Amino acid sequence: MHVRSFQLGDTSSVKTLLQDVLSETCYEETIEAFARQLSWDTELVLIAQEEEQVVGMIIGTIDNNNGYYYRIAVATEYQRKGIGKALIEAMKQRFLQRNVKKIMVTVDIHNEMVLPVYESAGYSTSDFSRTAHRLSIVKKVSV
Repeated sequence: MHVRSFQLGDTSSVKTLLQDVLSETCYEETIEAFARQLSWDTELVLIAQEEEQVVGMIIGTIDNNNGYYYRIAVATEYQRKGIGKALIEAMKQRFLQRNVKKIMVTVDIHNEMVLPVYESAGYSTSDFSRTAHRLSIVKKVSV
């Protein structure tokens, strides 16, 4: 398994992965945030690849000089194999390179069930931010 930056050719595979593992509402919210983050900073969208297949992805963002893990998704058949932890660690390194003040895990109703993955990666409840709606990649942009 290899973790790398998102590439344009991954778009279809990422959409399929997200559709497979997220609820419909979560997918719609995530795909908007995903597109917004890509337009700002592609280096904060990481892909886990097994051979030539996209098996996981994580979206991070930086807001007010804090790094936030926004959404993580791992293909069902690849869960519980360390892929989530590898994605979290790779994103942490990106945040550290950017000298963020603090690294937080964004918590909303869609990702409560993955909090144990973050806990096993060393994060605790004090690192959880329940204000996902305030992140720039989530806010509705008025035209």
